[in-house]
Amino acid sequence: MLTLQPQDAALDCQADSWQEALDQAAASLHEAGLVEADYRDALHAREAQGSTFLGSGIGIPHGTPESRGQIHRTGVRLLQFPSGVTWHDGNRVFLLVAIAAASDEHLEVLRRLTHVLDDEGGAERIANTDSAEAMVALLAKPPAKARLDAGTLCLGFPARDRFELALAAAARLRQADCVDARFVAAITEQEPVALGQGLWLVSASLGVSQPALALATPERSFSGPKGVVNGVFCVATQGDVHRALLERLADLLDSGEGEALVDADADHVLARLSGESSRAETARATLLNAHGLHARPAKLLVQAAREQSLPVRVRLMEGAAETVSAASLTKVIGLGARRGQTLIFSAEGEGAQAALAAMVAAVKAGLGESVRPLADGGLADHASRDKTAAPTEEAAQEPVADDTVLPATAASPGLAIAPVFVMRAPSFDYPERARDLTPEKQGDAECQRERLGASLSEARDQLRALIGTAKGGDVAEILSMHAEMLDDPELHEAAFEGMRDGLSAEAAWWQAIDTAARAQEVLADRLLAERAADLRDVGRRVLGVLCGVKMPTPPQRPYILVTDDIGPSDVARLDTAQVRGLLTARGGATSHSAILARALGIPAVVGAGPRALTLANDDELILDGDLGRVIVRPSAERRDRAELRLKELERLRREAHGSRFEEGRTADGRRVEVAANLGNTAHAADAVEQGAEGVGLLRTEFLFMAHPEAPDLETQIGEYQRAFDALDGRPLVARTLDVGGDKPLPYWPVAAEDNPFLGLRGIRLALTRPDVLETQLRALLTAAGDRPLRIMFPMVKDVDEYRQARAIVDRLQQEIGAADVQVGVMIEIPSAALLAPSLAAEVDFFSIGTNDLTQYTLAIDRGHPELSSQADGLHPAVLRLIQMTVDAAHAEGKWVGVCGELGSDAAAVPVLVGLGVDELSVSVRQVPMVKARLRGITQATARLHAETALAQATSQAVRDALETL
Repeated sequence: MLTLQPQDAALDCQADSWQEALDQAAASLHEAGLVEADYRDALHAREAQGSTFLGSGIGIPHGTPESRGQIHRTGVRLLQFPSGVTWHDGNRVFLLVAIAAASDEHLEVLRRLTHVLDDEGGAERIANTDSAEAMVALLAKPPAKARLDAGTLCLGFPARDRFELALAAAARLRQADCVDARFVAAITEQEPVALGQGLWLVSASLGVSQPALALATPERSFSGPKGVVNGVFCVATQGDVHRALLERLADLLDSGEGEALVDADADHVLARLSGESSRAETARATLLNAHGLHARPAKLLVQAAREQSLPVRVRLMEGAAETVSAASLTKVIGLGARRGQTLIFSAEGEGAQAALAAMVAAVKAGLGESVRPLADGGLADHASRDKTAAPTEEAAQEPVADDTVLPATAASPGLAIAPVFVMRAPSFDYPERARDLTPEKQGDAECQRERLGASLSEARDQLRALIGTAKGGDVAEILSMHAEMLDDPELHEAAFEGMRDGLSAEAAWWQAIDTAARAQEVLADRLLAERAADLRDVGRRVLGVLCGVKMPTPPQRPYILVTDDIGPSDVARLDTAQVRGLLTARGGATSHSAILARALGIPAVVGAGPRALTLANDDELILDGDLGRVIVRPSAERRDRAELRLKELERLRREAHGSRFEEGRTADGRRVEVAANLGNTAHAADAVEQGAEGVGLLRTEFLFMAHPEAPDLETQIGEYQRAFDALDGRPLVARTLDVGGDKPLPYWPVAAEDNPFLGLRGIRLALTRPDVLETQLRALLTAAGDRPLRIMFPMVKDVDEYRQARAIVDRLQQEIGAADVQVGVMIEIPSAALLAPSLAAEVDFFSIGTNDLTQYTLAIDRGHPELSSQADGLHPAVLRLIQMTVDAAHAEGKWVGVCGELGSDAAAVPVLVGLGVDELSVSVRQVPMVKARLRGITQATARLHAETALAQATSQAVRDALETL
């Protein structure tokens, strides 16, 4: 979130024109290191699209979406022009809030400026402010608002006189943390003042922490010594802040509707006190936008209101009782509506129903943004206590019939036969407001903060225990990342802000988690949904501690775990002695849970859809992690066949493990090297123990992601030497730093892009910082010495990028003198495969990254919850690109490896061999089985598999045809 700081302000600026002022703003952003110098053109281009003048003498110049690549980091600069500058739309500007925002963070700045825009004297104060601190205070601190909401109402109180009602209203304000005991004492000494229509008023300023208006009504209207009593208003006064509430109260009395309050419910009372006429028709709409009613959707809502034939007003059901014009952008933004909250529209007169229907339709359509129903929100929506919600998707599904094949996505190879245990997410039931907690949990914001702190501490202890017992390095790494998320100061501050607004620790924490997760999902790229899943996994852990809720306990017998989705910490807790397989309704083959299932050797099938959750505990299941399908309550015949296959697989595993140190060869002697993919040099020794003939892919970014700043030369040399030492002369293929997209580095910020996976990542990003790339290459060459080193560059699109990077290697090799070095590229962009002949003439080898090659070839996000099952590397289009690559390499006498997930796919191994691939690099645990698979085929059968696959039209047709061979 952008924060305005005094050092960001420049006072007493002068400019003869708006163009000159804009140039000064661009220069200020550039001098602060926020943007490139060319960002000036982006500011002018944005003004050409429309004025960025807001009102009250303020403009917020910012660049166009196309200019985000020119932003180094997010920030704000304030430029004051005391004499004013005439803007191109004719308005007078006294302050420019110049923004460099890589995403939509400037919208939050706009939201926080709405209070200034409504201040008639705001422009004068901005022009005359003589200190940076005063300027920031003026902009950043919105004026206090008096409180009036359901929490300040005490309706139907069994009172016998107006004094008891006054005391009940004062007590309600104390319960709402608006006043203290001194205020209540002051009210007890007052004589309520008659307002008319049976309404009375008391007020005090002593002991007020937040100005507010309370109303206490009796069970039924009664007559006292001085007249009818329909209710008593209690005002906590503070300066002039409460004046707006009193004006609305006066409007209520002028309308003659005061008597109607005595039998009204909270919604009706708030509607009347909000300024909503009793004659008005109303309609409600739940806001579904992930980031609430920020500027873009607010603008479309305002446009919809202006298109109606009569005025439309709107208020927030969960907020202060204030109705505003739906045609006012600043008023609408000022509501601060968040996802899941309810907008109440009102209109009066002929055509009101049609106008309200149009407003509701605009909200449901997303106001220009892609939105999802609340039921898709996972835990955030379980936390809400809306008993009228529609049935869940799971409940609407037909049960799966006996002996039914349920198609899904293969995530981790293997076969399992066992009864299922269906683990459904627990319900976290907690009140939204701190005042509604149980007595032992109640308290002010500081009390809620302490509760959250204690829960964070316990969650850290849980994660440390899991990390200590984790099986597999990938598990420990991801859990360590979870532990770091717990210490994220932005999450803490977001939660504390919610607590300061009166939220319970539970509600504030989940609001912070959900907002951060949705930012990952919506603003960046769908593949980042996997990071969002990690955030929610962390959030659930803390929420479980706060609510005292524990996950269901699995049975103490072998079972197949069935769940909607599963977090990495859940995978880490799995007892591999009992869990035979994993089936999820959601997720993709590249999700963290799938990666960890492979690391633990658990067969897994993901993305089976909500029907999977209709299974009952103890239903028998056959789960095929190779083919990506499950058979529910199989027939005796099908089960017998599966039992035979399972026994055969277990026999093959034993034999494969016993022969793991043999060379990778086909039955007729063709050499195919089998290497291991590593995400950490610490696993190199394990790879050798499993029979790996080298490392076919070392993901070097692990080293960069493990440090708060770029690791220096000595650190990198030490890490790489550890791998070379463990390999004992076996070759190491090291992929140079591959970050960007879903793998950002905190010390190497990349401007947000509309599609990060078509932007700055891989070699194209590394070439923007040649000093970092050169240090890494120097470390690799130094660590290798005379041992075999294979350097490959990721995301190369053509020979020009390769030449730039190769030139650095050649220069360093002459200096260092490493003896056995080859330099190649990863083929993961279709253009590289199509241009393989030109690349093959210059590279030493190719390594095909089938995960990204499949994604880019099929234009399917491999993490997409609905489409990931179609992102199959056995698609004939992908296979043709592999064939083109192999043919081009062999024509130049160069070798080709495959380092993507396809290399360990049992159905794909003979196809890849048939296409001529020379090396298969797979996960460490798959090395013995891949070698065994090679020993079971000949070159002739491999060519038949390849020809059969290439002759098909779809990936499913390929798999079906291969099954018949």
